[in-house]
Amino acid sequence: MGLRDSLMRGLTRSREAISEIFYMGGEVDDSFWEDLEDTLVMGDMGADVAMQVTDDLREQAARENLRTSRQLREALAQRLSQSFAPAGRDPFRSLPHCVIFGGINGAGKTTTVGTLASEALGLGIRPLMGAADTFRAAAIEQLQVWGERSGVDVICRDRGTDPASVCYEVMDEAERRGSELVLIDTAGRLHTSPELMRELAKVVNVTRKRSNMPVTVVLVVDATTGQNGLNQAREFNQALDLDGLIVTKLDGTAKGGIVVAISHELDLPIWRIGVGEGIDDLQPFDALEFSRALVGEGDVI
Repeated sequence: MGLRDSLMRGLTRSREAISEIFYMGGEVDDSFWEDLEDTLVMGDMGADVAMQVTDDLREQAARENLRTSRQLREALAQRLSQSFAPAGRDPFRSLPHCVIFGGINGAGKTTTVGTLASEALGLGIRPLMGAADTFRAAAIEQLQVWGERSGVDVICRDRGTDPASVCYEVMDEAERRGSELVLIDTAGRLHTSPELMRELAKVVNVTRKRSNMPVTVVLVVDATTGQNGLNQAREFNQALDLDGLIVTKLDGTAKGGIVVAISHELDLPIWRIGVGEGIDDLQPFDALEFSRALVGEGDVI
């Protein structure tokens, strides 16, 4: 299944919520624009983005005489795509590279790490996984299962080991082996706990000091948490100075607009999105393709 098909399938619920506004009878009048702005807000894009996008689209529609649903959907998709922070480099392809994954419990960090390691190996990249979630024994075991399944080695230590020391050992091993891509899973933590956030900051600092390759910090966000996901991103970004985002579980929410809100407000690129449970459902992010899938561009109305 291609990227477009995966996105269309995974974003069905979000698209249905936004698409209702385009089932219009005749005139593109004031009510249409008010309804569009309200719909974008309710889709968790945030008031600022919703207002800017609606105002810009309204001006464009008047200037270019856009009247049909298909024209307006494509224009909306184009405008929404401009609201995302530019992705620039891809840390999973810009090698060598070490990527540290943060996020709350249940966001999908461990699965994301395992999926990306398997994908990298399939592309001929030599990855190494680090199990720095030493608080939850199941997390270590889960990463080991991914390692056995994909053939990627996992560096881990006993439960309760200082996670920063694990990261140090991971980077030692990566240097010894000549690994091109290091993926480090960390313990899920509440963004409202300063102590846990300081501990994660220590993990990042130790890894950066030891690493002989660029280190990138990625936040994994569960899209189904909606506005709470934006709050998480704010706190993690303040504590860690994040480099980018991976957004998971987009197939389980009707509020996929939260992806726009987080990237726009924090000026953070999105490198991958999860649109299902399968290993092929973690997709590279393309702002325009995502926006088209979100608004249903190309659907016949």
